[in-house]
Amino acid sequence: MSEGFLMEVCVDSVESAINAERGGAARIELCSNLLEGGLTPSTGLLQVVKENVRIPVYVMIRPRAGDFLYSDWELEVMKRDIEQMKIHRADGLVFGVLTEDGRVDTELCMELLAASRPLPVTFHRAFDMVHDPAVALESLISLGFERILTSGCDSTALEGLPVIKRLVEQAKGRILIMPGGGITERNLQRILEGSGSQEFHCSARSSKDSTMKFRNSNVSMGGSLSVPEYAVKVADVTKVRTLNAIAKNIL
Repeated sequence: MSEGFLMEVCVDSVESAINAERGGAARIELCSNLLEGGLTPSTGLLQVVKENVRIPVYVMIRPRAGDFLYSDWELEVMKRDIEQMKIHRADGLVFGVLTEDGRVDTELCMELLAASRPLPVTFHRAFDMVHDPAVALESLISLGFERILTSGCDSTALEGLPVIKRLVEQAKGRILIMPGGGITERNLQRILEGSGSQEFHCSARSSKDSTMKFRNSNVSMGGSLSVPEYAVKVADVTKVRTLNAIAKNIL
């Protein structure tokens, strides 16, 4: 069983993708803007990542931050992005769409899944915003999603552990349940042992100081909640290795 745990690392740069693979990640979720939960990356980023790593790269399809209720225009953007990611050799895709009353939008998900074929698809943490997780799980199984990424409808996977455990039991192997959200070396063992999941999702990041010598501290490129202008968060090889070792040592 200890060999069965698979680690997915979410990344938003080439450096993080390379570090994730070096640390022992088995799969990458490629995004942009992890500060806002991850958005669709550029095709340029996907191309360069694919040139530098060998592990599978699943690409986030999320046109904006915020909720998962999308307009017709946004759905068209998602379809175009799916088309481009397939052309540029994505190994899988990650998306989720909800209705205004917090249910899985089966009609729109079917359209996006049809556009995604033959690639496997993960339903992302839009799942954590649904009205009824048990009903949503059955909908996603019927639609043919490969896995669900979830924090158990709570702020972190540790806090949502009871719900994740129930989802794994309900799924009965029909779909993969992948815990994600606040997973660290301090709580990974408890989450894996307590949930019964065979995969987990993390960022394993640390802050890296900019190499800029000249710095203008009066200007910020983002809003008030933006990251520091002269620091960047990247996947940390040591953190990835530590998480991977913990997973492999669980009996």
